[in-house]
Amino acid sequence: MRRREEKLWREFEDALIAAEKPDYRRNLQYFEALYQEAVALGVLPPADPLAGIDVDIRIAAILARPHVPRSS
Repeated sequence: MRRREEKLWREFEDALIAAEKPDYRRNLQYFEALYQEAVALGVLPPADPLAGIDVDIRIAAILARPHVPRSS
């Protein structure tokens, strides 16, 4: 019974999302509220904005490489 209820709920949510048009202003308000909450909690801005940048650069370099299929 639980799986059926979960499936029905998922279908309901999917239909609801599909029926709503994106609202830029509302979404921007959500974003700003979440950002302000993160600032109030001390999570943002980071103490060192460049912390971990080396890892980000390495990942970007790997993703930017052209894909070469392996030969078998």
